[in-house]
Amino acid sequence: MSTPSTTPGTPAPAAPATSAPAARPTGRGPAPGGLAALGPVGLVLAGGISVQFGGALAVTLMPRAGALGIVTLRLAVAAVVLLLVCRPKLRGHSRADWGTVIVFGITMAGMNGLFYQSVARIPLGPAVTLEVLGPLALSVLTSRRAVNLLWAALALGGVFLLGGGGFDSLDPVGAAFALAAGAMWAGYIVFSARTGRRFPQADGLALAMAVGAVLFLPLGIVESGSKLIEPTTLVLGGAVALLSSVLPYTLELLALRRLPAPTFAILMSLEPALAATAGFLILDQTLSATQAAAIALVIAASMGAVRTQIGRAKREPQPLPIEP
Repeated sequence: MSTPSTTPGTPAPAAPATSAPAARPTGRGPAPGGLAALGPVGLVLAGGISVQFGGALAVTLMPRAGALGIVTLRLAVAAVVLLLVCRPKLRGHSRADWGTVIVFGITMAGMNGLFYQSVARIPLGPAVTLEVLGPLALSVLTSRRAVNLLWAALALGGVFLLGGGGFDSLDPVGAAFALAAGAMWAGYIVFSARTGRRFPQADGLALAMAVGAVLFLPLGIVESGSKLIEPTTLVLGGAVALLSSVLPYTLELLALRRLPAPTFAILMSLEPALAATAGFLILDQTLSATQAAAIALVIAASMGAVRTQIGRAKREPQPLPIEP
């Protein structure tokens, strides 16, 4: 990803979406009706596919614009698109609302910056494998059911298997960046859910993306300078922004309104498999038998998490939407 992320040690993890107030449609921003038909799990999977293929495209762009330059383009283009489409209201929000948006923007900027520093040093598959440890840790820390620990352990085994049983052959700096990105990814999950409950449609996402873009702009200018405004770089950077930010973050924000954070975090264990597929199709990175077995493990863990959540939803009555 990077997703594709503050550390998971937040004051209180996001509450399950089934107990959260439902956002009231405002007629502004992208209508979630058609997308919502995919269901929360389908939204997460579609977002994961988009972000990993966007990440593979970003790797091909790095020699042209640099890691920080790509992050700057990704955040800036995504912010412009979302602000134009959503046209979020700036008035009528509490101090807590703005605080949530600002922290959400910081986590997105940090997650993206750290991740692209990682893939500039180590291959895409191992980078995502290390990064996904953040969401997995979040799933364990916030889980209230013992069975979720089993799914997390199974997914964690697949993650390490996908990394070949160890990461000692990787650039240690690149591995450290990937682990830090994973911590920020856990923070992204928490604050994406909180933002989705405080703002209608994708308004909070648009505002948070603008915060991240403003924070990262000086870094991109220092590293890449005029390369950022070259036509080819702008076009490719825009494609990366749409695939890696606009589409997946919108899908995930919608999903987190109906999907508990622990289940969402375990679903994120699919990211190494999606990254390996994108790497094979775009970067000519092949899969070994060990990597294929690892993919099977993380898919099994994700399916188990989904079945657990579906069973819980069937047993528990769903509350009526609460007007904001």
